[in-house]
Amino acid sequence: MHARNRQGFTLIELLIVVAIIGIISAIAVPGLMGMRRSGNETSAVGSLRAIYSSQQAFAATCGNGFYAAKLTDLASAPPNGGAPFISPDLGAADEVQKSGYLISIAAGSDGAAASLDACNGIASADLTSSWYAKAEPISPGSTGTRYFWVGTLGTIFADAAKAIPSTVGSDQAPGGAPIQ
Repeated sequence: MHARNRQGFTLIELLIVVAIIGIISAIAVPGLMGMRRSGNETSAVGSLRAIYSSQQAFAATCGNGFYAAKLTDLASAPPNGGAPFISPDLGAADEVQKSGYLISIAAGSDGAAASLDACNGIASADLTSSWYAKAEPISPGSTGTRYFWVGTLGTIFADAAKAIPSTVGSDQAPGGAPIQ
Protein backbone atom coordinates (compact mmCIF):
# COMPACT_ATOMS: atom_id res chain seq x y z
CA MET A 1 0.00 0.00 0.00
CA HIS A 2 0.94 3.48 -0.68
CA ALA A 3 0.55 6.17 2.04
CA ARG A 4 -1.21 9.39 1.09
CA ASN A 5 0.66 12.65 1.51
CA ARG A 6 -1.81 15.05 3.16
CA GLN A 7 -0.85 18.69 3.14
CA GLY A 8 -2.87 21.73 4.21
CA PHE A 9 -5.13 22.68 7.08
CA THR A 10 -8.19 20.95 8.40
CA LEU A 11 -11.55 22.70 8.54
CA ILE A 12 -11.35 22.96 12.33
CA GLU A 13 -7.96 24.70 12.17
CA LEU A 14 -9.29 27.21 9.64
CA LEU A 15 -12.37 27.93 11.79
CA ILE A 16 -10.17 28.55 14.84
CA VAL A 17 -8.03 31.03 12.88
CA VAL A 18 -11.13 32.84 11.59
CA ALA A 19 -12.55 33.01 15.13
CA ILE A 20 -9.30 34.49 16.48
CA ILE A 21 -9.26 37.11 13.71
CA GLY A 22 -12.89 37.98 14.51
CA ILE A 23 -12.12 38.44 18.21
CA ILE A 24 -9.11 40.65 17.47
CA SER A 25 -11.18 42.72 15.02
CA ALA A 26 -13.98 43.16 17.57
CA ILE A 27 -11.45 44.54 20.04
CA ALA A 28 -9.55 46.76 17.58
CA VAL A 29 -12.33 48.34 15.49
CA PRO A 30 -13.86 50.53 18.26
CA GLY A 31 -10.40 51.89 19.08
CA LEU A 32 -9.71 52.63 15.43
CA MET A 33 -13.08 54.38 15.06
CA GLY A 34 -12.27 56.50 18.12
CA MET A 35 -8.96 57.51 16.59
CA ARG A 36 -10.73 58.35 13.34
CA ARG A 37 -13.24 60.59 15.20
CA SER A 38 -10.37 62.26 17.03
CA GLY A 39 -8.57 62.90 13.75
CA ASN A 40 -11.74 64.33 12.19
CA GLU A 41 -12.23 66.66 15.17
CA THR A 42 -8.61 67.81 14.97
CA SER A 43 -9.09 68.54 11.26
CA ALA A 44 -12.27 70.52 12.02
CA VAL A 45 -10.46 72.67 14.58
CA GLY A 46 -7.60 73.21 12.13
CA SER A 47 -10.09 74.28 9.46
CA LEU A 48 -11.67 76.81 11.83
CA ARG A 49 -8.24 78.20 12.68
CA ALA A 50 -7.49 78.55 8.97
CA ILE A 51 -10.80 80.35 8.45
CA TYR A 52 -10.07 82.72 11.33
CA SER A 53 -6.62 83.53 9.94
CA SER A 54 -8.07 84.02 6.45
CA GLN A 55 -10.75 86.36 7.76
CA GLN A 56 -8.17 88.45 9.60
CA ALA A 57 -5.98 88.71 6.49
CA PHE A 58 -9.01 89.53 4.34
CA ALA A 59 -10.23 92.29 6.66
CA ALA A 60 -6.75 93.81 7.02
CA THR A 61 -5.78 93.81 3.34
CA CYS A 62 -8.85 93.62 1.15
CA GLY A 63 -12.12 94.01 3.04
CA ASN A 64 -11.63 97.57 4.33
CA GLY A 65 -11.92 96.29 7.91
CA PHE A 66 -14.91 94.04 7.15
CA TYR A 67 -15.13 90.26 6.90
CA ALA A 68 -16.40 87.88 4.24
CA ALA A 69 -19.78 86.26 4.88
CA LYS A 70 -19.12 83.19 2.68
CA LEU A 71 -16.24 80.77 2.20
CA THR A 72 -16.33 81.33 -1.55
CA ASP A 73 -15.70 85.05 -0.96
CA LEU A 74 -12.45 84.16 0.82
CA ALA A 75 -11.48 81.96 -2.13
CA SER A 76 -11.62 84.89 -4.56
CA ALA A 77 -8.15 86.25 -5.26
CA PRO A 78 -7.57 89.99 -5.69
CA PRO A 79 -7.66 90.95 -9.39
CA ASN A 80 -4.28 92.71 -9.21
CA GLY A 81 -2.56 89.44 -8.31
CA GLY A 82 -1.96 87.45 -5.21
CA ALA A 83 -3.27 84.27 -3.74
CA PRO A 84 -6.79 83.64 -2.47
CA PHE A 85 -7.28 84.18 1.24
CA ILE A 86 -8.22 80.55 1.93
CA SER A 87 -7.13 77.19 0.56
CA PRO A 88 -9.13 75.64 -2.31
CA ASP A 89 -10.42 72.76 -0.16
CA LEU A 90 -12.18 75.20 2.19
CA GLY A 91 -13.21 77.77 -0.41
CA ALA A 92 -14.77 75.41 -2.94
CA ALA A 93 -18.36 76.07 -1.79
CA ASP A 94 -20.28 77.97 0.86
CA GLU A 95 -20.62 74.73 2.86
CA VAL A 96 -17.70 72.33 2.63
CA GLN A 97 -17.51 68.69 3.69
CA LYS A 98 -14.07 67.95 5.05
CA SER A 99 -12.91 65.01 7.18
CA GLY A 100 -16.40 64.05 8.34
CA TYR A 101 -17.47 67.62 9.17
CA LEU A 102 -19.66 70.18 7.45
CA ILE A 103 -17.90 73.56 7.62
CA SER A 104 -19.52 76.93 6.90
CA ILE A 105 -19.38 80.61 7.80
CA ALA A 106 -22.07 83.28 8.12
CA ALA A 107 -22.50 86.90 9.11
CA GLY A 108 -23.16 87.48 12.79
CA SER A 109 -26.55 88.75 13.86
CA ASP A 110 -24.91 91.91 15.20
CA GLY A 111 -22.93 92.55 12.00
CA ALA A 112 -23.12 95.80 10.10
CA ALA A 113 -22.84 95.95 6.32
CA ALA A 114 -19.86 97.63 4.69
CA SER A 115 -20.10 100.72 2.52
CA LEU A 116 -17.20 99.87 0.16
CA ASP A 117 -16.65 96.81 -2.02
CA ALA A 118 -13.68 94.54 -1.24
CA CYS A 119 -10.56 94.61 -3.42
CA ASN A 120 -11.34 91.11 -4.78
CA GLY A 121 -14.71 92.18 -6.20
CA ILE A 122 -16.94 91.11 -3.31
CA ALA A 123 -19.86 93.53 -3.03
CA SER A 124 -20.21 95.61 0.13
CA ALA A 125 -23.57 93.91 0.82
CA ASP A 126 -21.69 90.59 1.22
CA LEU A 127 -19.26 92.00 3.82
CA THR A 128 -19.97 92.14 7.54
CA SER A 129 -18.43 93.48 10.72
CA SER A 130 -18.91 90.18 12.61
CA TRP A 131 -19.00 86.56 11.55
CA TYR A 132 -18.90 83.01 12.87
CA ALA A 133 -17.79 79.72 11.38
CA LYS A 134 -19.01 76.32 12.47
CA ALA A 135 -17.98 72.71 12.00
CA GLU A 136 -20.70 70.13 12.56
CA PRO A 137 -20.21 66.36 12.31
CA ILE A 138 -21.87 64.96 9.19
CA SER A 139 -22.85 61.85 11.13
CA PRO A 140 -22.83 62.71 14.87
CA GLY A 141 -21.25 59.95 16.93
CA SER A 142 -19.64 58.36 13.88
CA THR A 143 -17.58 61.05 12.15
CA GLY A 144 -17.31 63.23 15.26
CA THR A 145 -18.83 63.74 18.67
CA ARG A 146 -18.33 67.47 19.18
CA TYR A 147 -19.56 70.61 17.41
CA PHE A 148 -17.07 73.46 16.95
CA TRP A 149 -17.37 77.16 16.15
CA VAL A 150 -15.26 80.31 16.08
CA GLY A 151 -16.25 83.93 15.82
CA THR A 152 -14.81 87.34 15.14
CA LEU A 153 -12.82 87.30 18.39
CA GLY A 154 -10.99 84.07 17.50
CA THR A 155 -11.84 81.77 20.41
CA ILE A 156 -12.81 78.28 19.25
CA PHE A 157 -15.64 76.70 21.23
CA ALA A 158 -16.73 73.05 21.43
CA ASP A 159 -19.92 71.39 22.61
CA ALA A 160 -20.87 67.73 22.51
CA ALA A 161 -24.61 68.31 22.76
CA LYS A 162 -25.63 70.80 20.11
CA ALA A 163 -24.73 72.88 17.13
CA ILE A 164 -24.23 76.61 17.37
CA PRO A 165 -27.40 78.67 16.97
CA SER A 166 -27.37 80.39 13.60
CA THR A 167 -28.07 83.84 15.10
CA VAL A 168 -24.95 84.09 17.25
CA GLY A 169 -22.44 86.79 16.38
CA SER A 170 -19.92 88.46 18.65
CA ASP A 171 -22.74 90.16 20.58
CA GLN A 172 -23.32 87.10 22.78
CA ALA A 173 -21.43 84.06 24.00
CA PRO A 174 -22.19 81.02 21.83
CA GLY A 175 -22.14 78.48 24.65
CA GLY A 176 -19.93 75.44 24.90
CA ALA A 177 -16.42 75.43 26.28
CA PRO A 178 -13.47 77.28 24.75
CA ILE A 179 -10.72 74.95 23.55
CA GLN A 180 -7.96 77.51 23.15
